[in-house]
Amino acid sequence: MKKIISAAALAGLFVAGTAYGSGYRIPEQSIDSTGKAGANIASATNADTTYFNPANMSWLENKWMVEGDLTYIHLTAVDYEDNRSPYMDGTSESENFLLPTIFAVSPDYSGLRFGFSVTTPYGLAKRWHDAFPQKFAEKFELETFDINPTVSYKISDMVSVAAGVRMLYSKAEAVMNAAPDAYISLDADSIDWGWNAALSIKPTEESNISVTYRSNIDISLDGDGYVMAGNGAVAMNTGMESDSFPAPAVLAVSGAYTFDKLTVELTWDRTFWSEYDSMDVSFDQADAFWGGVFSFPRQKSWDDSNAYRIGLTYAMNEKLDLLCGFAYDENPISDSSLDFILPDSDAYLFSVGARMEVAENLEVGVSALYDYKEDRDVNNGTLNGEFSNSSAFLLSAGVQYSF
Repeated sequence: MKKIISAAALAGLFVAGTAYGSGYRIPEQSIDSTGKAGANIASATNADTTYFNPANMSWLENKWMVEGDLTYIHLTAVDYEDNRSPYMDGTSESENFLLPTIFAVSPDYSGLRFGFSVTTPYGLAKRWHDAFPQKFAEKFELETFDINPTVSYKISDMVSVAAGVRMLYSKAEAVMNAAPDAYISLDADSIDWGWNAALSIKPTEESNISVTYRSNIDISLDGDGYVMAGNGAVAMNTGMESDSFPAPAVLAVSGAYTFDKLTVELTWDRTFWSEYDSMDVSFDQADAFWGGVFSFPRQKSWDDSNAYRIGLTYAMNEKLDLLCGFAYDENPISDSSLDFILPDSDAYLFSVGARMEVAENLEVGVSALYDYKEDRDVNNGTLNGEFSNSSAFLLSAGVQYSF
C-alpha cells in the first residue's frame, strides 16, 4: 500500500508551489506593487497599470509607456518540529528565484487605450530532504506565465472601463520518493484561458475609486512520468493527466486620494480559493498495469481568503517618488489539509521603494518587501507539530521608458 500513499501525496504536489503569498499566488509583480505591498490599483499610474488596473490606462499621459522589471524572491527554510518524535522533524531548503515581468500601454485612440503584460502570478517551489517530510514533498516546482492583452475605454472624464483576455501557461515538475518500493517523477504543462475586467471612477482630480476582477482559470496539467514500484521490480514510463485545479479568481476594491504630495491607497482583495475543493490525477499505462491504484481524488477544501493593504506614494520632487506599504494577508488552508507541500499561515507584509527620473522619458526604480508568516500548530492525523521560521524577501528593480 505504500505506493498508494506515495501517489496520494503526489496529487497534492501539483497544486503546491509554496509561494510567499497566500496559497501559491504571487500578488506583487512590479516595482510599484512591491513597494506598496500590493496596494497598486486605484493609485496605479505607470505601465504596470495594464495588469493591476487597466481601467486606469485612460488617466495616463497620452504616450507609449513600456516597463520591464525583474524580481528576486528568497524563501527562508521552514522548520517543522513534531510533538511525537524528533525523528519526524525536518527543515526545508531555502529557495531563490528571479521572475521577469513586462508591461506596455499605448497612447489614446479616440478614448481607447491598449495594454499588454507578461507576469508570473503563481508558482515557486518547496523541497524537503528529511526522512518524514520527504515522503510528502521531496521536490516540486511550478512555473506560470500570464500573457494578458487589455483595452480600456474612457466613457467620460470621470469613468473608465477595461477588459482583457488571459492566456496562462503552466509547467510543473514533481518527484516523490515516499518508500523503497515507490518512486514517481513527472513533467507536465498546459495552456489555459481566462479574462479580467476593471472599473475606475474619479469623483475629483485627487481621488480614484476602482474595482478589478480576474477570473478563475482551471489549470489542467498533462505530460509524461516515470513510475517505479515493487523495490524496482517494475518500472515504466507513463502518461499523466490531472483534473483541473484553480488559478483562483481575485476581486479587489480600492480607493486612493492625493493630499498635495502624498497619495494614500487602501485596498481590500479577496482570493476565491474555495474553488480548490479537490484534485484528481490519473496515469494511463501505470493505471492499466496496477489496476488504477494511482488514480484517485484528493480532498483539499480550501477557504476564500482576504488581504488588507495600504500603500503610500510621496513625491519628494518632480523626479523622485518614495513608496512604502503594509498588508495583512490571510491564508486559505484549513488545519485538516495543511501539510509539508504548502505549510502556509497568515502573513504581515512590510515594503519600501523608490522611482526616479534619470533622463527625459526614462525612469528607474527599486523596491523591497518583507513577508513575515506566523508560526502555525497543526494536528490533523498525519501531522502533529509546529511549522515555524517561514518568511520571504522580495527585491524588484526595473526601467520604464515613455515616448
